[in-house]
Amino acid sequence: MKQKDLFSPIQIGPYTLANRIFMPPLTRCRASSDHIPTPRMIPYYVQRVNAGLIITESTFVSPQGTGYPNAPGIYNEKQVQEWKNITDAVHKDGGHIFMNLWHVGRVSHPDYYEGKLPVAPSAIVSTDGMASTYEGRKPFVTPRALETSEIPGVVEQYRSAAENVLAAGFDGVEIHGANGFLPDQFLRDGSNKRTDQYGGSVENRVRFLLELTEAITSVMGGNRVGIRISPTGTYNSMSDTDPEATFTYLCKALNRFGLAYLHVIEAWGGDIRRGAKVMPLALLREAYKGMIVVNAGYDKDRGNKVIEDGLADAVAFGQLFIANPDLPARFKINAPLNEPDKETFYSGGDVGYLDYPTLEESNQRF
Repeated sequence: MKQKDLFSPIQIGPYTLANRIFMPPLTRCRASSDHIPTPRMIPYYVQRVNAGLIITESTFVSPQGTGYPNAPGIYNEKQVQEWKNITDAVHKDGGHIFMNLWHVGRVSHPDYYEGKLPVAPSAIVSTDGMASTYEGRKPFVTPRALETSEIPGVVEQYRSAAENVLAAGFDGVEIHGANGFLPDQFLRDGSNKRTDQYGGSVENRVRFLLELTEAITSVMGGNRVGIRISPTGTYNSMSDTDPEATFTYLCKALNRFGLAYLHVIEAWGGDIRRGAKVMPLALLREAYKGMIVVNAGYDKDRGNKVIEDGLADAVAFGQLFIANPDLPARFKINAPLNEPDKETFYSGGDVGYLDYPTLEESNQRF
C-alpha cells in the first residue's frame, strides 16, 4: 500500500480533496474600506484553486470584531453577495473553499468603534506590536472586559456569520481560535483573568470556544467546521502557564463535535525566542481523534515527513501560496519557487497579489 504524502487524496468532512496541500488564512487587505470583498479577490482565489482546500483570509463576524483596514467581513448582505461571486468562481474551477471566521478582540482600536474600547475577556492590553488603523499604526489600548451577560451576544455573532457563510456558498467554516484573537484570549490564562464561568479553570476558559463551536455546528453540521489553534504562539502577547493542560483538554472536548479538522499552528522560531512552552504535536494527535492540519513554515519535504510520521493529515503553506499560486504543481515536479514579496502583503492593488507567475507563465514545463 502506497505511503500517504502531500499528493494523496483526503476526506475532509463530506469532501474528497485531491491533495493535502492546503492554503491557510492569509490576510491581504484587498477588501473595501467598509470590509466588502472586491472583484480583484476573485482571480486571487481562483489562481489557487488547485490547493486541496482553500481557507479564506480571516473574515470579521461582526462590526464589533473588526480591527484591520481593508479586511473583509461576512455580516451584511453586500458582503455575502460579493463572497458568493468568489465561491461560485472557485467551485466552477473545481475547488473547495472554507471561510475563516474572525473576531480580533483586544487587538483592535477605538478608531473602528467611534472612540469606544475594543472588547476582550479581561482588561489587559497587548504589549506586542501596535494596532493597524486607516491612519497607520497606533498603540494598543487597554480593552473593556466583556460582561458575562454580553457573551451570548458574541456567540450569536458567530452563529449569524455561519448562516451568512452558507448563503455565500462556502463549503465550510474555520473558527479562528489562534494568534491572540478573541477565542484565543479566552483560552489562555495570560489574557483571561475572569472570575465568572468563563475564567479561572481550564474547563471555564475553554467554555467560550466550545459555545462558539456548538453554535456554528448547529448551522453547518460538525463535519463542515474546522478550528484553528496556536497552543504555543506568542503573537499579540499571548501566553499560558500550562499549554499542555489547556489544549489537551480542549482537544478532547472538541472530539464530540465530529469536526472537519483541527488546524494547528506550531511554534515558530520567534515564539521559542520569546520563551514559549512548546507543546509536542504528538500530544495533540493523541488527544484529538479527527483530522489534523499543521502550519508553521513547512516546505515540501517536511510536509511529507509529518504526514508519513502520522502526526498530521494535511499541511497548510502560507507565504509559499502567496508567491506560488500553482504551488501543488511546483511541488509535484520539484520546480523552483517564487519568493514572496513581503512589502506587498498588505499594500493593496494587484502588485504582489495577482501578478506572481505560474509555471506556464515562467515558460517552465510541468
